[in-house]
Amino acid sequence: MRSFEIKMLIIISLITTLFASAQNTTTYDVKEHYTKQEVDIEMRDGTKLHTTIYAPKDTSKKYPILMQRTPYSSRPYGEGQFRRRIGPNEFLMKEGNIIVYQDVRGRWMSEGDYDNMRAYIPKKKKKQFDESSDTYDTIDWLVKNVKNNNGRVGTWGISYPGFYATYSLLDSHPALKAVSPQACIGDFFFDDFHHNGAYLLSYWRATALFGYEKTKPTTKAWYKFPELPSKDQYQFFLDNGPLSNLDTYYKEDNVFWTQLKEHPNYDEFWKKRGIIQHLEDIKPAVMVVGGLFDAEDLYGPFQTYKNIEKRSDNYNTVVFGPWSHGDWARNKKRQAIGNVYFGDDISLAFQRDIETKFFNHFLKGSGDKNSGLPEAKIYDTGVRAWSAFNAWPPKNTTKKKYFLNATGNLGVTSDASANEFISDPKKPVPYSEDVKMVFTPRKYMTDDQRFAARRPDVLVYETEALDGDVILAGEILAKLKVATTGTDADWIVKVIDVYPNDAKDYDETQKYLKMSNYHMMVRSEVMRGRFRNDFSKPEAFTPNKKTTVNVKLQDVHHTFKKGHKIQIQIQSTWFPLIDLNPQTYVPNIFKAKETDFKKQTHKVFGDSEIEFTILNK
Repeated sequence: MRSFEIKMLIIISLITTLFASAQNTTTYDVKEHYTKQEVDIEMRDGTKLHTTIYAPKDTSKKYPILMQRTPYSSRPYGEGQFRRRIGPNEFLMKEGNIIVYQDVRGRWMSEGDYDNMRAYIPKKKKKQFDESSDTYDTIDWLVKNVKNNNGRVGTWGISYPGFYATYSLLDSHPALKAVSPQACIGDFFFDDFHHNGAYLLSYWRATALFGYEKTKPTTKAWYKFPELPSKDQYQFFLDNGPLSNLDTYYKEDNVFWTQLKEHPNYDEFWKKRGIIQHLEDIKPAVMVVGGLFDAEDLYGPFQTYKNIEKRSDNYNTVVFGPWSHGDWARNKKRQAIGNVYFGDDISLAFQRDIETKFFNHFLKGSGDKNSGLPEAKIYDTGVRAWSAFNAWPPKNTTKKKYFLNATGNLGVTSDASANEFISDPKKPVPYSEDVKMVFTPRKYMTDDQRFAARRPDVLVYETEALDGDVILAGEILAKLKVATTGTDADWIVKVIDVYPNDAKDYDETQKYLKMSNYHMMVRSEVMRGRFRNDFSKPEAFTPNKKTTVNVKLQDVHHTFKKGHKIQIQIQSTWFPLIDLNPQTYVPNIFKAKETDFKKQTHKVFGDSEIEFTILNK
């Protein structure tokens, strides 16, 4: 096997056991305390789903069932083969629970056809199925056939398994009492592979994972990752040119790549695969978990929590910590994202004091709404401390506007002038200074942005050093007034915390950097300009016409401390995090030609504004 394929399989194994590999559980032998059983559970349409059941050897009492449904494999397969860690965390494992893993329909050892983000079917008839019915049928079998279960079931999962956890809430089985969707995908047009219509080129290699179909149950990978002739991601994609040239690596047998190319807009194909719109009248208790610096899934967790809160009357809580994708399931002593350190034992405390408490209350305890947990537990990434709120976003907030003045000042009054810059697709702004080839990006979410601030194609707006703390708690909305000499453009907005000159380095700070004057990215987002009015109906810009483009940035909880500065950066390329916009309107960028890509001049007017949600002191 080639070294690249080995590396990729290791990465997928880490995704599979993201949640399994990083606890300090070397002294705990799962095989010593649990039995393992592999069964194929028949669904209502006759399809059998491969399911692994770990049950405590101590049969003196009854236990709840904790289940994860996954497309990433319920391995290891075979009698006598045990996971090193089972369950959401080591506390729930050691105290005893029945832990279940299931390969979802069409993946690994399960039968059937895989459908990426399978659409939900309301009011199913007879043998109609979706992930909701598969979960229901599985739970029904488990509570009837697994010995010593107490009749209560919980589901959890991170990332794609988080999507399946959310799915379990729809038409839920009466035994399902507690659900924790974590870093959960909500809609593939806004999570992972797209952000506001822009294609996330940085996830291109993951297309292999979801795009190839298997023909029968298997314990071995049936997909291959493309082996690339470079270790420089920026240069590789720049040299490749238009997206259509990537067809060299993915042929028509990659179903997902074909779907991406054929559905560039938010059409019915994507809409019916979203799960957010179905989250109403939810019955089980829910704890949504996410990372404030999750480069993959921010939209999903926030929208999952908010939609359940708005449209249901169940127990519903949310936790967001200073984590990247899935960090809360690992157990590093020092929690850092890239160059920035946030504190010690943050994930361990979450697992022990929040996650375990949630599941135990609803699966072993009274199960009422008095769980002892706050409605919202959100980490303040500026002062490095947890905050507890009765609602999220908090009630005691106000909206405050800052204007992008042509002088470069981030001020409270607007002006009539404008700043302009030349955006050249042949020299795009990098999203990171690091020269690397990553499977999916992570550390850039807190990366130093000085390198971008010093480029002529990035506009910078900044306050003076703050004379007091400014606490952000909620969403950020950029209301841009722009113009372009072209007919299409992307608009990227970055919110940055500029550290004072006397800021001290962390152990994690890269050797070539200093935290003195560090430009920490707090939040960022892209809007593909063609979708400024409707994600379903793209439209060109009129050259040189002043146009409104709104960019909604996901929620933050961050204190800009006294002596720091608030900075906004505006740019039109962010490469190769997102694909290149030709800057001349074409119906489908996946099919754009080399000649479509043009250098254009973009303007940002002084009455553009950034609206922050400020927590009242």
